[in-house]
Amino acid sequence: MFFEDLEYKDKIIPKTILGYGPFLAELYYGHRSRLYFDDLYNNPQYTSEVIQEAYAQGVRAINLVNDENLLKAYDLALDEGCEMKVIATIGKTDVDYLNPNYEVAKEADWDEDIKLFSTYDCPLMLVDEFITDAYDWRLTTKILNSINDTGSLSGLVTSFPSRTTDRLADNIDMDLFDFYMIPFNSLSYMMDINAFNASQRQEFVDRVLKLNKKIIATRTLAAGILKPKEAFTFLKSIDYIDAISIGVAKIEEVKEDFEILKQY
Repeated sequence: MFFEDLEYKDKIIPKTILGYGPFLAELYYGHRSRLYFDDLYNNPQYTSEVIQEAYAQGVRAINLVNDENLLKAYDLALDEGCEMKVIATIGKTDVDYLNPNYEVAKEADWDEDIKLFSTYDCPLMLVDEFITDAYDWRLTTKILNSINDTGSLSGLVTSFPSRTTDRLADNIDMDLFDFYMIPFNSLSYMMDINAFNASQRQEFVDRVLKLNKKIIATRTLAAGILKPKEAFTFLKSIDYIDAISIGVAKIEEVKEDFEILKQY
């Protein structure tokens, strides 16, 4: 299921995507962020080895942003024959998840990102969550149009799958994009939902399905809180998730997580 390809508008999107969260030592990993900063972000060679192991396990897509260390790690993996589809996030900035400054996010050099990733095997480019969630619809529209001009598919990332979903249809041309990346896990961790009981789950489903977009689930392991088997069992039961993004921090994690995923 998760190791199949999604074919859409003449593009091929692998359904399992290697996430960049641990590689950038994102702060939502708490105390582990410092470890990831030393072990992964400041060590592109080891990050490359993690990417190579993911490739060996059958992962054929990676979510990348315009970051020198991350791109160096991926280029090293490319040199070893790990040619993956690049799912690019456009306009990524160093914004604090706990206290986001959306004005800083809106100043990202997104145009340079689009030019950069146009040189990769990049079937899909996504507008970064802090631009999407700034609700500057004119800017978001401009970025989506620029992505579409490259021939890549386009999409949005959000940190607020409830609040942002409710605003989209009334504020942006829904024909401009095809994909929607949202945090999604059984704990509703990093989702703007207090709980994820049956009634809330159905309400959320109805709102997301109304968008009629291809859905990519991210933070599927709830930043490491969920065990892979628990997380993947939940995701398998959801029939409206089209692809998943999974972050891993060690070669051992790659082997464990993706071997388990192959069972679903």
